[in-house]
Amino acid sequence: MDITELANHHIDELSGGQRQRVRIAMALAQQTDILFLDEPTTFLDITYQVEILDLLTDLNRKYGTTIVMVLHDINLSARYADHIFALYKGALMAEGAPSKVITSTLVKDIFGLDCMLIGDPVSGSPLVIPKGRHHACQVEQ
Repeated sequence: MDITELANHHIDELSGGQRQRVRIAMALAQQTDILFLDEPTTFLDITYQVEILDLLTDLNRKYGTTIVMVLHDINLSARYADHIFALYKGALMAEGAPSKVITSTLVKDIFGLDCMLIGDPVSGSPLVIPKGRHHACQVEQ
């Protein structure tokens, strides 16, 4: 987790991102078969988000660790998840492989957001491109 330089600091002295990395390291140190993570990439810049998600993928592949996590970043979810549960107001709207679950209709139904979907050029997973009201006209031309 690249946090050894934080060892002599009290948690109250750490930034939000540093705290998040310390908490994840504490969970990983338990070496459990199942990890439950709620927003493990919150407060982290994109470099650390990808690093954390790559590390979790490594744990899953190398040790068979089951990882259940909540992520609100739909594109990172699609890129890293094997199975997605899409919830809206506490109800299960869809579940399955990202390629089956993430659709423009689902994004509209859950988030109220018009979007386009393309294949992620890196992973091949669905990539949500939000239209937004300032760019929707340009996209449709």
